[in-house]
Amino acid sequence: MSVFKNVIVYRIETTWSQPLEEVQKGLETQRFVPCGPSQEKSIGWIEPRGEAHGPLVESVGGQWLLEFMIESKTLPASVVRRKVDERAAQIEATTGRKPGKKEKKELKEDITHELLPLAFTRHARVAVWIDQQSHRLVVNASNAQRADEVVTSLVKALDGFAVSLVNTQVEPAAAMAEWLSSQEPPAGFTIDRECELKASDESKSVVRYAKHALDIDEVRQHIANGKRPTRLAMTWDDRVSFELTEGMQLRKIVFLEGTLDDAPGSGKEDNFDADAAIATGELGQLVPELLEALGGEMQLGAAPAAPSAPAAPAKVQEEALADESAPF
Repeated sequence: MSVFKNVIVYRIETTWSQPLEEVQKGLETQRFVPCGPSQEKSIGWIEPRGEAHGPLVESVGGQWLLEFMIESKTLPASVVRRKVDERAAQIEATTGRKPGKKEKKELKEDITHELLPLAFTRHARVAVWIDQQSHRLVVNASNAQRADEVVTSLVKALDGFAVSLVNTQVEPAAAMAEWLSSQEPPAGFTIDRECELKASDESKSVVRYAKHALDIDEVRQHIANGKRPTRLAMTWDDRVSFELTEGMQLRKIVFLEGTLDDAPGSGKEDNFDADAAIATGELGQLVPELLEALGGEMQLGAAPAAPSAPAAPAKVQEEALADESAPF
């Protein structure tokens, strides 16, 4: 099973409910099949435990674990371009005419088809967790495009399955700005030593801190001048460190020392159950507490609450007022 390192969280519609057996049958219709010789890409579900012909969904402590496979073939653009130029030169030499744009496009498609059997193959595995009780879907993906592929496959495979991205009453960027300005993170959380601040004006200037204390006037001044935090490293309950982004993604997740000792079956040679118990157990507590710290989930159709500007120390406020051109 892939480790949950970068996750995107979705809310599963409460109207969806299927037993494990039906989910297994549905996933079978989208089972992964490797690329054929001239096929560029193949996606589908594989056995999360890694056992051939095993189930496509595993239940560990009532939590459902799945794994999505993406196989793609990549051809170096320079190689394809060179082959197209060579083929076009041959046509010109034998017929006396230069191939036009349309013919060159067809040549490119033909050459790509011919070279695909020789192309390098890349595999990407995406861990997926369905928490039926909490109606939550967690996808281990660092970008929305990959997560969308997973969601689309689930919608095709499971009857009535529908999700929406989790949105909070307070924007993560506004909350992170307040936490950095006041140096008062929400209860149970601490601020670590990495963050990124980006200006919302035309300059789009960016300031990054890595392995650096963030409880300094310089950080507060950047925020007072209009730079908005786009990501902030935090730790929850001394158990999980992560990076919160402005898009409500959790990145660089690390389960800290001590969490393994608490996991059921952590001494077994087969670590799948222990890994699954750690990931779902820790994230199953962290995510709700983080959502609460962000004002709770926004109900579908509700307008977002207008976040108040973070309060800056008196000295910083005076300096900001003195500069009206100060630019999130």
